[in-house]
Parts: sequence; C-alpha cells; structure tokens
Amino acid sequence: MTQPNLTAPIVGNPIVIGIDAGGTMTDTILVDQDGHFKIGKSATTPKNEAEGFLASAEDAADAWGISLEQLFSGVNVVLYSGTGMLNTLLSRTGRRLGLITTKGLEDMILMGRGLQAWADYSYADRLHAVTHHHPDPLVPRRRTHGVTERIDQFGDIVLSLYEHEVSAAAKKLIADKVEAICIMTIFSHVNPVHEKRIAEICREEVDKAGADIIVYTSHEVRPVIREQSRLNSVLIEAYATSRGRKQLRGIEDVSKKYGFKYGVQTLLSFGGLTSINHPRLHETMISGPIGGILGAAYVGKLIGNDSLICSDMGGTSFDMGVITRGQTRIENEPLMDRFKLNVPTLHLDTIGAGAGMILKVDPLTKKVSLGPESAGSDPGPICFDRGGTEPTIADCDAILGRLNPHYFLGGKVVLQVEKARRAFQEKCSDILGVGLEEAAEGMIDMLESDANNALRRVISGQGIHPSEFTLLSYGGSGPLHLAGCSRGIGFKDIITFQFAAAFSAFGCTTADFMRRHSVSTQHDIPSRADEATLAAFGAKVTTVWNDLTKAAVDEMIEDGHAREKIRTVPFLMMRYTGQLEDVEVMAPLAEVNSADDMRKVLDEFEAVYAKVNHRVSRYGEAGFTITELGLIATADKVKPVLLKRALGKSDPAAAHKGVREAYIGGRWHKANLYEMDLLQPGHEVIGPAIIEHPATTLVVHPQDRVHVDEWTLLHYTHA
Repeated sequence: MTQPNLTAPIVGNPIVIGIDAGGTMTDTILVDQDGHFKIGKSATTPKNEAEGFLASAEDAADAWGISLEQLFSGVNVVLYSGTGMLNTLLSRTGRRLGLITTKGLEDMILMGRGLQAWADYSYADRLHAVTHHHPDPLVPRRRTHGVTERIDQFGDIVLSLYEHEVSAAAKKLIADKVEAICIMTIFSHVNPVHEKRIAEICREEVDKAGADIIVYTSHEVRPVIREQSRLNSVLIEAYATSRGRKQLRGIEDVSKKYGFKYGVQTLLSFGGLTSINHPRLHETMISGPIGGILGAAYVGKLIGNDSLICSDMGGTSFDMGVITRGQTRIENEPLMDRFKLNVPTLHLDTIGAGAGMILKVDPLTKKVSLGPESAGSDPGPICFDRGGTEPTIADCDAILGRLNPHYFLGGKVVLQVEKARRAFQEKCSDILGVGLEEAAEGMIDMLESDANNALRRVISGQGIHPSEFTLLSYGGSGPLHLAGCSRGIGFKDIITFQFAAAFSAFGCTTADFMRRHSVSTQHDIPSRADEATLAAFGAKVTTVWNDLTKAAVDEMIEDGHAREKIRTVPFLMMRYTGQLEDVEVMAPLAEVNSADDMRKVLDEFEAVYAKVNHRVSRYGEAGFTITELGLIATADKVKPVLLKRALGKSDPAAAHKGVREAYIGGRWHKANLYEMDLLQPGHEVIGPAIIEHPATTLVVHPQDRVHVDEWTLLHYTHA
C-alpha cells in the first residue's frame, strides 16, 4: 500500500509497533514518542502469519519513510494480536490429545453443556433439532480414561487416588502416540493434590518411554469452578497453543532478523500485554477485537465521556463492546467455536456482518442471504481479481462508486469494477428483477440494518438512554458503512478515526503489561453480619490475595520486569446472594484487616453494581456472595499520545481532491472527494462526500456532516 507524502516528514522514529491480524487484513500502526503515527495494511496470511506481518510492517515503514531495519532496530515494543490459535481450533488441526479424568466423567466432552451445544445456531436451526449436532470433540472417547479418585466440594479426599489406574492410562495414551496429556479431576480447583499426583505419574511414564509428550493440569491452567468450562480451557490450551506459539515465535524471529532487540508481546483477552511465552497462551486467543475496547477507553478520556459503544466492522464480522459509566464488563465464560471456556474476557457481542460477506439470491424464492460465509483475503471479493467468484458487499461498494478503484490500499490493488458488475448482475440483480444499482444498495442497506439493530440490542441491555453513549466506529469497513449503521439511534456523538483501519492495533499499544490470577471461592456474607463475621471474611480474602500476589509477581519478574515497577490490584467477582451474574469489583484496598475494611469492599460492590445496572436495582438486603477472588499485576510500557491542536478554519479546501459519481440514497450524486490525512482540526465536510484514506473510506451521505476536532477525531452528524 503506497501512501502519498501527505504531511511534513516525521522527525522521530517509531517506538511501538502494534499489529492486528484479522481474518482478512493485517493492520499495523507505528507510533513515536510524540504521538505521531502511520498505518500499514496487507492481506492476512493464515498459513504463515509472519509473511502478512512483515508485509504490513513494511507498508507502514514505507509510509514513515524508513526501512524495515531502521524500524525494527529502533522500536522498544512489538505487539502482535493474531488469529493463529483460533484458526487451529476452527480447522481442527491442533495436537493429538489424551485425557485422564475422574472415573464417571469420561463422557463429559461428548455431553458438553447445553449452552455451548446450541451456540451459534440460527433461530430456525434452534427450532428444528434435527439440524443440531454437538461440536466435534477435541479428544475422542477412546483416548479418554477415567481413574478412581474423589475430592468433594470442600477439598476433602473422599476416595484416594488409584495410582495403578493412572499408570495404565498413561501407558495406553503413550502407545496411542498422543502429543499431550490433559488432566482434569472434579473439584481440583479446591484441592489439586490428586491432579498433581496424576501429573507426576504421567511424566514418570513418559520419561520411561522416552516419548515427547507434554502434560497439562486443569488447576494450573484455570483453577476456577465449573468443571466443563475448566476442562475446555485445559483442552484448548493443549490443543491449539502449540501452533499459535509457533506462529508467534515466527513473528519474533522475523522481527529479530531485522534488528528488534526484545521479545514480542501479545494481548490478553482481558486487556493486558504479555510475553508470547506466557504459560496460559489460550488467554490470548481472541486478542484482536479486545484492542478496540482498550483504544476506546483511551479516547473516552480525551473526549470526556465514559459511556461508549465500540463498533468494529471488518471483512467478516461486526464486533461491539460497551463501556458503561467507566465500567467494562468482564465475561468469565466466553464461547469460542462453541466451547465454553473459563477465560476472563472483555465482553464483546458479534454478528456476521462485514464488507467481505458473500451475497446469495435463491433463484426460486428470490430470498436474499448475507453470509454467513466471507470471501476473506483469499480469494477475496470479485473486484480484487484474485479468483473470487461470489459477489460481496465490497463489490457493491465498488459498483456504487463508494470505493475508489485506483486508491484501494493506496493503489496497491486496482479494483476490477466491471468484473464485479457483471457477476453481481448475473447472480443477484437479474434474478431479483431490479436494477443493478438498486440491488447493490439494497444489499448494503441490509448489512447496515443488521448492524443498526445489533447496536440497538446492545444498548437496550445497559439500562441507560442511547443519548448518553458515544459511538466509536472503526475497522477497515467501519467508516464506509457508518452512516447506515448509526442512523436513527440517537447517540450523543459519533466518532471515527483517520486510523480507523488500525484502531484495534492502536488500542493494543495503549495497554500495559499484565498478569491476572484468580481462584473460585464461595463466601456468603449476610446483609446484617456482625463485626466478628465481617472480620473473619476479610481475613480469608486477604490470605487468598497474598497467595495470588506472589504468583502473579513471580511470573512478571520471570518475564524481566523489575519488582519495584510492578503494581498489584486485587479484585472480587461478586453478586447479591441468589443472583446468577457476577460483577467485577476492583478492591478499594490491598488488604482487608477489619470489619470496616470489609464494609468498604461491600460498598464498592454496590457502587459498581449501580453503575453497570441502575441505582434502584441494588438489593443489599439479600446479602452478598463472593464467587471469585483475583489479583491483577501490571507494569507500565511506552504508550502513544494523540496530539491536541488548535481548531482552524472550517473550509476543507486544502484536503479536496476532486469529484466522483457515487450512488447514495437511490440516485447518483456528484460527491466531493477529500484526502482524510489532509483534514485538519476545525475542518467541516458536508455530504454528499467521500473521505478517502489508503486503508479506509468514510462515506458522508447527503446533508450529513463531518467535523474534525482538536484531537483530529472525525465526528459524524446526521442531518
């Protein structure tokens, strides 16, 4: 993607490289100490992510005017969030696994959980059970072995471990040529003694056989309640992370080849950075979209609004995150490829809606379907001319003149509009019996309507009016479809970015290094607990926090962070007794040493609960339940700083670069064209207009307006 020299040369060199490798494109953002940035873009290369990483980084380096050697030798941090591990899970190409579990639970994988078994099914498929099937098991029944043992919910040994059964199971798995042995026993999160002994016996048998087999235990991967989710977590850690770690090491090798001096970092699902050698790498499997929420929190502080809707539209999906009055929801059991996992994750809602969605029209019923398949980056939409044969939303955008055929990826890809027109007419508009442009805009309207309805559903669950929220729109296709996605909802403000295509990568660069450790608990605190009871609960909480602090700090020191630079914050997962959902509460103090300290914790929970839900929904009379205790350890890293500049004139003539015919709202318009990077604080653009960037396009509908603020953020206003 060759970018024109649109601004004065940047004096300083980049200090941070942020990479977001999505399903279609790999986006790079380079940031220097003063907040200057440039972005790069290239097609994602799933078979070897290092290729797409390097091509995208080279694109960004070209935009900065430096070589790859100058880039990598000068940066302090390389942050990479990719899709390698998720692709391994989706394609079922991971390790050959064996499982040892408590006797009687051998069918646990096949049974699964009802919620995960029906996850991702359409409404119609949920009505007709004949279409239903369970997710393909990661471990077949014949490689699952039960051993006699039992620990109860209090951690007491009910049945001692039958060690001879463990030895026999291990020998069978070794003979079956497994690559990893997973161990999950019931209530091991309370007392892991049996899991530890099973692991010892397995390693002894592996050593005797001279085999190369790794042993995983569930209490080390995720020591929390709910056996099925804990089992899924240890299985996916064993199954998918080997290939993902190999991809990440390939990224690191390429970086060091060009002069990078440190280790590559990746993004945790709960919003922090960690080394690619992180022992629980499955916690980074859905790292890409998480960067957008982190970036949104950063922008929210700049604009002074702590209630934000984050919307990320790329080629395949439309991801939505919510920050409500400064609170970001943590989901303890996210679904991943129809597996319920015990992995704390910043909550995202996702629908299949993106510019790469394949369009289908049934010749008999004339029914139009968007997706769920996506053209991806290979072969991509028809207009990319890489072998794609099925029409997509991107083809519609090209047909209607909304995309510049000679400026896509800065001119690196010349869009074949006529080829897209012929295919769309044959497979869609002629079958529907309507005009080409009308059909193409109708397809786009369907996509934007789906996204608009999804935003309304997300907002309706927050308990506050849309007028309190600012919508942040990003992703390569976000600005392109922003007008239709946001129309009529009544947001307080709508913002997009010059670096929208790389906003998730930008968000990664705003994160700190982090470790998060937690354990399940069951502390029920009566609403009128006396002093002694509150103090006793406080002592139990503090004991757990101290143990978690040591574990998290030790891991960070092992990664090279100085002890004096590590900060720790304990947290609790709490609910009113009898409720089904937890709220994450950052503890107001590091230790609970008295009844008054415990009351401060309970007061903090009620304050957070009132922010996330509503003040009138508090119900302290029911008592309080602590379901999980945790500890977050962080260490600072260099972050970008967006520059604030004085507002200038509103006339955007300096950024104007011509006129192009664009079909919007049922007819062709002469739309003014603007170069996005040349828009300055104070500029105002009135539609119909198209604001172009090598990596994205913002379509301004007739009579709508875009103004540029002092942070060079683009604010969209509907007529």
